[in-house]
Amino acid sequence: MTDALQAIAWHRSVGQLIESLDKPNFWAQLLRLVNQYVDFDSWVVLQFSTRQRPVVFAESPGEDGSLDQLFQDYLKGIYLLDPFYIASREQSQSGLYPLRDVAPEHFELTEYYQRYFRLNVVADEIQFNCQIDADRTLCLSLGSTRPFGPEQVALLSLIEPWVVALLRQRLPHERAETMHDDDRVPAAAASSDWRSQLEASVQQNRGAQLTGRELDVGRLMLSGCSSKEIARKLDISAETVRVHKRHMYSKLGIRSQSELFSIFLQAQGG
Repeated sequence: MTDALQAIAWHRSVGQLIESLDKPNFWAQLLRLVNQYVDFDSWVVLQFSTRQRPVVFAESPGEDGSLDQLFQDYLKGIYLLDPFYIASREQSQSGLYPLRDVAPEHFELTEYYQRYFRLNVVADEIQFNCQIDADRTLCLSLGSTRPFGPEQVALLSLIEPWVVALLRQRLPHERAETMHDDDRVPAAAASSDWRSQLEASVQQNRGAQLTGRELDVGRLMLSGCSSKEIARKLDISAETVRVHKRHMYSKLGIRSQSELFSIFLQAQGG
């Protein structure tokens, strides 16, 4: 009887969400519903695209209501190292993605993890992806100060078709609000190609000229990919990856990923 009542409550709540698709409180209402089944500490709704920086549609309120500077740095360019962003560009399909399924082998050793993820997200993250078209993915990301357990992931997997469908149906209303409410959701200006930015910054500040392949290897290194993972992604050998790394470090006059991360941040305006 309890399960039946819970099912009735769920369907009633989803019905109310459908009625609220064009309302300003839609996201808060959706997150309250999800929170009844799984505990999480923060959330954000954003759109990933290859052609522009992430567009933020809604996010959990901060403790004091002020802008989160770490998140602002993320939007400026650190997102390029985000395992979820990289996965959304490589896989381009709807679904539920736990951090452990998208994080590279050395993710927890990266400067991105130490300087951003550990401080902003803290412990774990899981993301609903709704693939809009070949270039755009609408994402609902849940962050937690504790790892999501198997039961929580199973529950989120169970409601994933509902959540993804609601994301898809909400998007047309979100576009309308974005066009008419510039204060709440700023329109995202198309970002310059990150390779061009990094190449120009390195040339100006280091007097070095990196090849496109060296830039690709560098970014994947910073995201936490091992040499084998980089080799697989770029369809080259692991030894070739190591050669590119040596050449890149030599040209830049650096010895560590920490120094490379600082150069990357400088190029992205972070």
